[in-house]
Amino acid sequence: MTSPQLREVSQFGWLVTNFTERVPNVAHAVVVSADGLLLTASDGLAAERAEQVATIAAGAISLIQGAAQCLMTGDVRSSVIQMELGNMLLMSIKDGSCLVVLAAPDCEIGQVAYEMTVLVDQVGEMLTPELRAELQELNLQGVKRTSAQ
Repeated sequence: MTSPQLREVSQFGWLVTNFTERVPNVAHAVVVSADGLLLTASDGLAAERAEQVATIAAGAISLIQGAAQCLMTGDVRSSVIQMELGNMLLMSIKDGSCLVVLAAPDCEIGQVAYEMTVLVDQVGEMLTPELRAELQELNLQGVKRTSAQ
């Protein structure tokens, strides 16, 4: 990987981790590709758990998109799954990828959704086909991306 590619991978991972550190009651964040592959996860989320979240999110997204098509309601922008002990928020990124956020049950969903929109705009600009391929390759190799400081 070239130095500019490494910088982009690091910056992408840093943005996702920084989101979890600065938004109250957010535990973890994951970015999943349109085909359901893990692209990156916030620091502190074990690799195996990040893969599980990516798989769960891919299934949820597929189900929600199917419902939107069946009901002819247009593209899915976001979804919130409220559970007894936490929330899973999903938001589309312009290339078909998805930001998945795991938050506390008492989080301010409106604030988390707003911050997700800001992050989606940032990562959407960065997520070129080249970066997406690099992130997928690193995850397939089991390489932990390093967050830029």
